[in-house]
Amino acid sequence: MSSFERPKTAQEAVLAEIREQLLDGRLAPGVSVRPDALGDELGVSAVPVREALRILEGEGHVHYRPHRGYVVATLDVDDLVEIYRIRELLETEAVRRGFPRLQGDTVARLREIVREMDDVQHDVISLTAVNRRFHFTLFEAAEMPQLVRVLRILWDSSDRYRVRYLMSPENRRLVHDQHHRMMQAVADGDAEAFIDESHKHHEHAIAALAETLATTAATEAEQKSA
Repeated sequence: MSSFERPKTAQEAVLAEIREQLLDGRLAPGVSVRPDALGDELGVSAVPVREALRILEGEGHVHYRPHRGYVVATLDVDDLVEIYRIRELLETEAVRRGFPRLQGDTVARLREIVREMDDVQHDVISLTAVNRRFHFTLFEAAEMPQLVRVLRILWDSSDRYRVRYLMSPENRRLVHDQHHRMMQAVADGDAEAFIDESHKHHEHAIAALAETLATTAATEAEQKSA
């Protein structure tokens, strides 16, 4: 089998870089993103930057403002609740369809991914990526490519929230325990136990992020009035 891998286009490479900057905080909420300046920084023209920003605008990560250009969107609890509600509906369908189709090699791959998650517990960006791989390995077992495509869009839209959640050591420990219980549900062939664990995770994530964002907003308000 050939090991050839098609190189990323400039737009794909720029999109990946901007995503990383959004996740690690280099592009913080409220910051203006100038395509020409970012293009200079990345060694490309402004064209692939604008193309990437249009994709990110569709995912809700940035907004276009007249006379100001692209601005990184603020994190919003109502937005998060809506995304998670839609995800729950679609993920439940994917899990229920995927579980009966799980093969031994897929289960083994899921076990390996959980072990990898244990290894990257203190690296939030890596943990976010491995967590995503775990869930999409399961979703893809449903053999519903259009459903998986929509789920990817929703996960892209919630990545910044997920990273913020995982910054807490307590939340990382909880995620660690939850994924081991999810893996046990996979081993037992118990789709409903997996779904229940996922719902508990979503509920905790929403509550924790709501508290974090409220605290951040209060702090920023105090700083502005000082």
